[in-house]
Amino acid sequence: MADPSPPVPLPPPLLETPLAAVHRALGARMVPFAGYSMPVQYPAGIIAEHKWTREHAGLFDVSHMGPSLLRLTAPSGDPDADHVAIAAIIEPLVSGDIRSLRPGQLRYTLLLNETGGILDDLMIGRPADPAAGGSLYIVVNADTKASDFARITAASGVRAILMRLDDRGLIALQGPEAAAVARDLMPPAVDLGFMTYASFAVDSVPLVVSRSGYTGEDGFEVLVPAARTVWLWEKLLADGGVKPIGLGARDSLRLEAGLPLYGHDLDPTVSPIEANLAFAVAKRRRAAADFLGADRILGELTGQPRRIRVGLLVEGAPARDGAEVLSPSGAAVGRITSGGFSPSLNRPIAMGFVPPALSAAGTRLKVAVRGRQQDATVTALPFVPHRYFRKGSP
Repeated sequence: MADPSPPVPLPPPLLETPLAAVHRALGARMVPFAGYSMPVQYPAGIIAEHKWTREHAGLFDVSHMGPSLLRLTAPSGDPDADHVAIAAIIEPLVSGDIRSLRPGQLRYTLLLNETGGILDDLMIGRPADPAAGGSLYIVVNADTKASDFARITAASGVRAILMRLDDRGLIALQGPEAAAVARDLMPPAVDLGFMTYASFAVDSVPLVVSRSGYTGEDGFEVLVPAARTVWLWEKLLADGGVKPIGLGARDSLRLEAGLPLYGHDLDPTVSPIEANLAFAVAKRRRAAADFLGADRILGELTGQPRRIRVGLLVEGAPARDGAEVLSPSGAAVGRITSGGFSPSLNRPIAMGFVPPALSAAGTRLKVAVRGRQQDATVTALPFVPHRYFRKGSP
C-alpha cells in the first residue's frame, strides 16, 4: 500500500489589529486581507459608508499597514547633517528627493527594483523635532512590509537601525468634517498642512499625526500605542459626524481619487512613468540618474513607455481587475487593473493600462466584461477632485 500523501500545511492564522473586537461588536463583516482579519464593511453597507466619508467623516482602521522609524546608529547631533546622512541611506532605494524634506514634511515615493519596476509605494517623513534628527518616519503597504523592511535593513547595514512599529494602532480619519472633529480632540493636528506630520500627546497618550490619507479627502492618519487604540477610536467615533468605514469603501474612495493600489495598478513590472507617477521621480534624482532602473525610467521620460495608466468611464456593468481593454475594432490593447462602481458619480469607473497612443482623454475604447464588449472612454484622473488641505487655502 502506498504511503499516504504528506499533509498540506495549514495557512498561518490571521493576525488581528488592536481594534478587531471593536469591529465585531459594531457588526463588521471581517475578511482576510494582507494576512489580517479586517472589516470590509459595517451594517450600513459600502455605498452608505462611501457617501458618508465624502460628506462628513469616516474612520478607518489601517493598523495592518507598516509604520516604522529608520534611525542613524551614530548621529552627530547636527540635525541637518544627520538628515543628509539618513537620506543618503534610503535614497538609493527610492525615486524621491528625501534629502530636501523640510522638518515635519512627508513625501510619497516609490521603492524600485533594479529594472525600474515598482516594489511598493510608501510615505517617508522627516521629524519636526530637531532632537529626532537623523531619523525618518516610513509607512509601507501591508502586503509588502516584510520584503520592504528587509530591503531597507540590508541597505542600512550598520549605519542605521529600522524600528518596526507593529505594536501600534494606525487610524485614519477622512472627510470634509475631519478637521472639525480633530480640532476638538487633537488641536495641534489642525495646524498641519497636507503631507506634513507632527508628534504630540493627547491626555498623556503619545501620537504621531499626519495630514494625509487614501481617499482624496482632507484628513489625518494617527499612530497610537496599541493599548490606547480603542480609546482613541471610541473618542473619535463619539462625534456624531464620524462613522466607521471598512475596506470596501476605502477601495471605492481611492479609486474615485485615481490613487493606485499596490498589487493591482502597481507591481514589479510597472515603472513610475507607466504608472503615470512621473511626479514621484524627483528632478534632482533625474539629473543625477542615481536611482535603480534609471536607464529605463529616464528613457521613458524622454521617449515613450509602452503602456500608461489611465482612467476609464465604463458603460454597462463594472469592469474589474483583469478585464481586457479593447480597441474600437475589438482588438486587445490593454487591461483593467482596478474597477468598480463609483457612488459619487453613480456609474462604473476603472483604471488600467493602454498604449500611449490611446491614452488621451476622450479616446473611445471598449472593455470585455463577462464575454461582452462595452463602451469605455478615457478620462483624466482623478475621477472625483481631491480636497486636500494646503496651508494658505481656504
